[in-house]
Amino acid sequence: MSMNILCICSFGKNMRFVFPFVTVIGRLVNNFLLTGPKAFLAYTSSVQAGAQKGIEECKYQFAWDRWNCPESALQLSTHNGIRGATRETSFVHAISSAGVMHTLTRNCSMGDFASCGCDDSRIGQMGGKGWVWGGCSDNVDFGENISKQFLDALETGRDARAAVNLHNNEVGRLAIRATMKRSCKCHGISGSCSVQTCWLQLANFREVGNYLKVKHVQALKMEMDKRRIRTGNSAVSRGTIANTFKDIARTELIYLEDSPDYCVKNSTLGLQGTEGRECLQGGKNLSQWERRSCRRLCHECGLKVEERRTEAVNTCKCKFYWCCTVQCDVCTEVVTKRYCARRTHADKGSARRRQRQLKS
Repeated sequence: MSMNILCICSFGKNMRFVFPFVTVIGRLVNNFLLTGPKAFLAYTSSVQAGAQKGIEECKYQFAWDRWNCPESALQLSTHNGIRGATRETSFVHAISSAGVMHTLTRNCSMGDFASCGCDDSRIGQMGGKGWVWGGCSDNVDFGENISKQFLDALETGRDARAAVNLHNNEVGRLAIRATMKRSCKCHGISGSCSVQTCWLQLANFREVGNYLKVKHVQALKMEMDKRRIRTGNSAVSRGTIANTFKDIARTELIYLEDSPDYCVKNSTLGLQGTEGRECLQGGKNLSQWERRSCRRLCHECGLKVEERRTEAVNTCKCKFYWCCTVQCDVCTEVVTKRYCARRTHADKGSARRRQRQLKS
């Protein structure tokens, strides 16, 4: 399902822009609107692409989880408390922030922006034994700065939820730095590599997604004195929030609320449940998490696994003929897929009989 949800957001003085894939208060529009310094016009397409990259990675990372990054999760606003602050939404904020920073940084290094280029701030300095800084390091400072201005501007409140979202935005940006790779080139007589010139490069975004998925599993629930936290911007609320955050590492995802039951459909929260979801049981090159998806999505949610067979038509037995054509046959293959389905009364009766047999 393609998304074309846009929002009008503001940051800085007399500046606003339309951000994709995010819903905030304000009217929905079909065109992009940006007013303010012309320099930011050059960044909007990269911000859009980065947000899309983050959402696609979210869907990949949670493809076989009960929560699979549905469209209802794409809203980054906390206006009027219309969105929770669960473990899953912490990941959405982090991966979106990381996606925008990653894309801005890469486009900067590729020369797409007149105002920035490689990070040459350390060129010539000793980096370690036998190597010096050189080459073209990716300019993460630039990507971080622009990403922060765009995304953090969505949080205009000073309540606990806004503070949590801003923290998780930063976790995403720090994930880009944590996953960067050092690349080096050898110098020396006859390839002796007596000295190396090294620079920092962005990791593949899949590595960033894997890194943040681990952070999601390890996310910390914040316990706050709700009697002292008000929805307004009172000094008492800000003091309570600051005191709670002081011992939390900047690299750890945090959340406020327990996750709902993702097994069942909840129209209010925009959750579809797991009925009808595809799952995997066998096959080559599957991870342990993927192989257990039927148990996780179906059995543990009170559903059964239903097999459905379909015919898939593909090209096969391709041969190369000199010169220069490739001829293929058309083959039909029966493909079996598995889906979570509601149990019938007969299914429930069979299950009870099996349980009695196991006990006897």
